[in-house]
Amino acid sequence: MRRVEDHPSRRAFLGAGATALAAGLAGCEPGVTRPEQRAAGVPPTGRHQAGVALPREAQPHLLVVVADVGDGVAVGPLLADLGAAVLDLAAGADARLLGLPPGDLTVTVGVGPRLVRAVDPALPGAADLPAFAHERVVPQARGGDLLVQLCAGDPVVLPVAAGALLARAGDRVRERWRQSGRRGSTVPVNQEVSAPRNVFGFVDGVVGPHTAERQERDLWLAGPGPVAGGTLAVLRRMELDLARFAALPVAAQEAVFGRRRDTSAPLSGGTVATDPDLNAKTPDGRYLIPADAHLRRAHSAAVGVGLMLRRSYSIDEPSPGLLFMSFQNDIRTFTSTLTRMENGDALLPFTTTTATATFLILPGFDRDHPLGAALFA
Repeated sequence: MRRVEDHPSRRAFLGAGATALAAGLAGCEPGVTRPEQRAAGVPPTGRHQAGVALPREAQPHLLVVVADVGDGVAVGPLLADLGAAVLDLAAGADARLLGLPPGDLTVTVGVGPRLVRAVDPALPGAADLPAFAHERVVPQARGGDLLVQLCAGDPVVLPVAAGALLARAGDRVRERWRQSGRRGSTVPVNQEVSAPRNVFGFVDGVVGPHTAERQERDLWLAGPGPVAGGTLAVLRRMELDLARFAALPVAAQEAVFGRRRDTSAPLSGGTVATDPDLNAKTPDGRYLIPADAHLRRAHSAAVGVGLMLRRSYSIDEPSPGLLFMSFQNDIRTFTSTLTRMENGDALLPFTTTTATATFLILPGFDRDHPLGAALFA
């Protein structure tokens, strides 16, 4: 059998259960990281912002804040101030931490389509997400100008760090909504990658741009210059009909996903790391992976798109469900996948999206190169 890590064009996108419904907001790519490595901290500077591909294994706790920027506010100075606050937080130098060690805290900042269009409507990140089926989204929960994603092993650090960032922004921003989430334990996929179980009980986030080569191809923006090193994020908050799904027999649940619940092996055979065989059939001609299985409907080769780094966090409020984020360098990777899922994915009827947005995750920064300076000079 082929193995998914050898064929990056293939992957099962957990469109609605993703822990990446599919991954990852949040700030951390699935991988193998020991707890003692998490405590060492995550460098906040470099070509890319922390919290997307680093750390390799997603921290277990997440807080995202979506906000609007006030009319007439100079975006460049605002982002520079936020970047300076991130550096202070990562160094444990912000007085608002009140002695709390930042640990593996990561903060990732993105800007919404309205701000990107004001610079150049042709830039990546300038397009709003379209509306999709299975949505119930109030205006306050659609779109936004600013994303602040915080991840950490210590959940107490997150609201404190968010408060420090919002205090630095002051009355220049107005918060729309925020969401906390958490991830469960992970399951080894291979020597380099592990993946968590989602709230439906299935292992998720098995396939994605986990190597540097694949991240350059599918994750990071190569240009234009002001956005090079950034990426595009999709944020979706979902209510899940867990009771109705749990009432299904295990075999029916597996048919929805196209994978075994206990091992996450594709129904076509093999192990969790085996590349699904979409052509495999039973002796009487039925597909082993059903035609409406999530694995088949969201398969990158079938959709004709690249891989997305995806993750999700379980949520309790405002209702049980998950917060899904995906990161990709072409927004069509997400929109084309979800459009195909709408045409017959067995998982979607168990989901209702209640918040949705897309953001340009800004390139990396440091003390000498402020956050967002190349784009908002």
